Amino acid sequence: MDAFVSRKKRKLYPTTAQFCREDDSTDLKLALLSSLFPYISQEILLDSLISTEGCVESTKKALVILTSPKKSLATGSTGHQSSLSLYRQAPGIASNLGSLSKKFTKKGQTLHLYSPEDISDHSPCSIIHNFLPTQDATDLLKELLEEVPTFKRHKFKLFENTVESPHTAAFYVDSREEQDRQRTEYSYNGSNLEDVRQSTHYMRAVASKVCTAVNKEVSRRIQTAYPNRKKLKYQSPNDWIPNAAFVNCYDGGSESVGFHSDQLTYLGPRAIIGSLSLGVAREFRVRRTVARDDVEAQSTNPEPQKSIRADEEGQISIHLPHNSLLVMHAEMQEEWKHSIHPANTIDPHPIAGNKRINITYRHYRENFHPR
Repeated sequence: MDAFVSRKKRKLYPTTAQFCREDDSTDLKLALLSSLFPYISQEILLDSLISTEGCVESTKKALVILTSPKKSLATGSTGHQSSLSLYRQAPGIASNLGSLSKKFTKKGQTLHLYSPEDISDHSPCSIIHNFLPTQDATDLLKELLEEVPTFKRHKFKLFENTVESPHTAAFYVDSREEQDRQRTEYSYNGSNLEDVRQSTHYMRAVASKVCTAVNKEVSRRIQTAYPNRKKLKYQSPNDWIPNAAFVNCYDGGSESVGFHSDQLTYLGPRAIIGSLSLGVAREFRVRRTVARDDVEAQSTNPEPQKSIRADEEGQISIHLPHNSLLVMHAEMQEEWKHSIHPANTIDPHPIAGNKRINITYRHYRENFHPR
């Protein structure tokens, strides 16, 4: 009896190794993996198999880690997870930026990211939390809150219609000379900007810190995400130096901005933007730009395909808390669109109340001046 009790239990189900040997064909291995992971494409399965040198058992274990949902945290936040770093336990699988976004974002769904590591690995951005010393962030926020009542909703042409922005904003430059040039020589959406302001005291003080941090993040991006560890084609060969800024104010959860790319007329191709958030935390969403022809070719629906294009590869949501610096990297504007998503509820900030102030530091390249 004792021998019977102590005897090891017989395995009821064979392992993949018992079904498949190392010398079996790739087709057989893929067929087995497809039966285990029917929702994963053949392309991803093949890449995963190659990364484990053809070992089906190792591939299976890695894919289980990649696809197993984590237990949700008791925070009440929809789609919240603390980190996707667990997925990095599978070496060689999901090893480049392009494949990462395809694996973790699904059509019609939103992937919520919070940690700097996840944001850098799965989006065209990187983020620095608690960017400024607390008092510096407070001083800057208070200074801009005094400016906010004079901000305006910008009007612009969209096809044949005049559209008003869903939030208020103002444009700032560093010098009086540049202020005059912007008013007379630059054109935005078919007209000149009348309200061009000189950067405030604290904006100028913070700009040098933003400059250093952004260039450091850009260098890290080049080394970890770009082909041959070189800047992207058409990206400026020079360091990024902020010399202008749009300051946006979102007053309450209903004020937002839809998916768009920033105007590159004076920034040039492969533009980089440093975006500093102050006040209320909001949700920043990005999605890949999907070509109209690619989507319409796959659909027999004659109706407009705008919503289908928007959801084709899903969305990524990035949480932007007070005093966080988001770096939009060189691939952002041409390959992705971004938005500030409306919020049903927000947590008021002790100083800003319901307001979020967002400073988007930009580098206007001299060779794109409108001469």
